[in-house]
Amino acid sequence: MTLSLTKILFMKTYNNLWNDLCSLENLELAFKKAKKGKTYKPYVVEFEKDLENNLLQLRYELIFYAYRPKSLKTFIIKDPKTRVISKSDFRDRIIHHALCNIIEPIFEKSFIFDSYANRKNKGTLKAIQRFEHFKRKISRNNTISGFILKADIKHYFDTIDRAILFQIINCKIKDQKVLWLIKIILNNNPSNNGMPLGNLTSQFFANIYLNELDQFVKQKLKIKDYIRYVDDFIIFSNSKYKLTKLKNLINLFINKNLNLQLHPEKSQILSIEQGIPFLGFRIFEHHKLLKKSNLRKCKKRLAMQELLFKQDLIKFDKIYNSYLGWKGYAQQANTYNLTARISKHFQIVYENEYYF
Repeated sequence: MTLSLTKILFMKTYNNLWNDLCSLENLELAFKKAKKGKTYKPYVVEFEKDLENNLLQLRYELIFYAYRPKSLKTFIIKDPKTRVISKSDFRDRIIHHALCNIIEPIFEKSFIFDSYANRKNKGTLKAIQRFEHFKRKISRNNTISGFILKADIKHYFDTIDRAILFQIINCKIKDQKVLWLIKIILNNNPSNNGMPLGNLTSQFFANIYLNELDQFVKQKLKIKDYIRYVDDFIIFSNSKYKLTKLKNLINLFINKNLNLQLHPEKSQILSIEQGIPFLGFRIFEHHKLLKKSNLRKCKKRLAMQELLFKQDLIKFDKIYNSYLGWKGYAQQANTYNLTARISKHFQIVYENEYYF
């Protein structure tokens, strides 16, 4: 397999990264990032009791190539679909952040503008706004018909080829010590292939892997109206024939170069008029609605938080921040009455905690 796009784009390579990665300053920053939102977790409290020595121990293990991650803890969630999540030990999460602190800025330079998952200043809302921009552009402000290719990768995280991923990374990173650490992280997986859901490094490596697709779409196919969020991607056009051709070309490319394939049922060409499901919304020509599954998930989360709050197992600040995040997300759709009802209920439940 030849990674011609990667070789062209990654002409500049990086060496001598190891000292920065292993520095106490980097490990301290990594610890702060790893504990964010988990300050009162027992394992964080325990690690922080002897923070300096624990970080020095991690540094020692890295410098002398003695670092070995603990086995992942695996559990199943239904959110709303069933997913297997693999959780790393806290000290291993510190190492993941330490690695990403050093190499993420390097790869970020090669990522396209319209990749929105797990990146600073991107995210769901920016992706939805970009969708609206391309929708108006293609339909000339909803005056002509527009179509999209909405596709995703079949079993993406489970089918990532770690050998190919490492080859892509190796085109950019030449520091053999950093590559040693990346190999250890990649191979800390009970399966022979793929990457575990739940790790910071998995999210980051997933973007590196599908950046190959992004570059193919942009550089080879010359497509401007394209959005990707993890393994979901959308291409806009006025021609169903063109989108069918692009779908076939993309499937050939990812199969040959990344050992992936498009999901046969979820990859389809749709008319904008019929409403496009995307990131928890159904987007029509003139309005957006929340998907019913997304709404059920929200109500379930609010009910669980209310129960935990009554048992004094969760702080109001955390609930309030979660509520504000959901409200900002939901308000992207035409949900005035819905958000008003949920806000009123929220105020009644927590009336003694906050002056609304």
